[in-house]
Amino acid sequence: MLHQLCHSAGGLMTATGNGPLDGVRVVELAGIGPGPFAAMLLADLGADVVRVDRPGGSGLGIKAEFDLTNRNKRSVLVDLKSGGGPAAVLDLVERADVLIEGYRPGVAERLGVGPDACLARNPRLVYGRMTGWGQEGPLAQRAGHDIAYIAVTGALGMIGKPDEPPTVPANLVGDYAGGALYLVVGVLAALHHARAHGEGQVVDAAIVDGTAHLATMIHGMLAAGGWQDRRGANLLDGGCPFYGTYETSDGGHMAVGALEQRFYDEFTALLGIGEQAAARGDLARWGELREAVAAAFATRTRAEWTAVFEHTDACVAPVLSLREAPHHPHLAARGTFVDHGGLTQPAPAPRFSATPGAVRSGPARPGGDTDEVARDWDVPSLDGRRP
Repeated sequence: MLHQLCHSAGGLMTATGNGPLDGVRVVELAGIGPGPFAAMLLADLGADVVRVDRPGGSGLGIKAEFDLTNRNKRSVLVDLKSGGGPAAVLDLVERADVLIEGYRPGVAERLGVGPDACLARNPRLVYGRMTGWGQEGPLAQRAGHDIAYIAVTGALGMIGKPDEPPTVPANLVGDYAGGALYLVVGVLAALHHARAHGEGQVVDAAIVDGTAHLATMIHGMLAAGGWQDRRGANLLDGGCPFYGTYETSDGGHMAVGALEQRFYDEFTALLGIGEQAAARGDLARWGELREAVAAAFATRTRAEWTAVFEHTDACVAPVLSLREAPHHPHLAARGTFVDHGGLTQPAPAPRFSATPGAVRSGPARPGGDTDEVARDWDVPSLDGRRP
């Protein structure tokens, strides 16, 4: 639960507002994947995000009321291919701080809402561009998805067992970690610059760039000889027998991350493999150690092992499903998941002491807020017709 009162250096401070970005206006040109997620994060932080949906819709292929990436937003319907469509969007841009779009390079320009047109209308605007390949380069105009982007950066090749094809990590590594989060970092940095200097700019957030950047530490380890350029052979990629997952007697799994010696000692003692524990420092015996750990975990259920390790520093946790996660005692105590409108969903993150965020509204319905936005943003028309 987010606290409404918090302590500061000067004493008691009252939490105010709807998040630290309260008052920031964002225009989101509708798309799918990392662009909407980035806009959702800004909305969770308190920004007034207006999603410009196109007639006929564009989305995940699920009903609008379940598309949680559109929570805390409002939606207007504008046909950018109609005569008045671009002008309607530029009316919003004139009053906005940020615009986010995820078209292929050149599409926004052809639609009349590219950076030049928008910055001419609002020189302080932060124009955020979300693509997989970036705005330039040999593949810039090619189609792609998360899996291709993380493949060429080396990230995908690191994940999985050495004798099996690489494991696909959903679309979390590319779309959301390397894409949406880097777009948000760029937008906030550029917004700071715009407010300090009165100068807007374009933020080119490419998933390939962000995903490559995520692996900075590993590239350093590779250069130093501390990382092998192959799967399942390293400390953090499943190659280490005390950093990985193991099956329990009931078909569940436990995650082990007992890297440091003191945590490892507690782990092996509780697991009951004291005799094999000495194999930790001998790479040639890691196979033997892995077999001992696997055999031990196979003797009890996931719940039983959870009870053994939950109040220890052995760095062991149960592997939960998406439906199980909200009920984990720690996550429940922190309010990591919330229920809004009957939908269980992750709560806004991170948390702020003075300006807490919240799930204020459910997923925006396409076009459901057109009149309200036109009034609040004081724009002449948002249906593509000029007054």
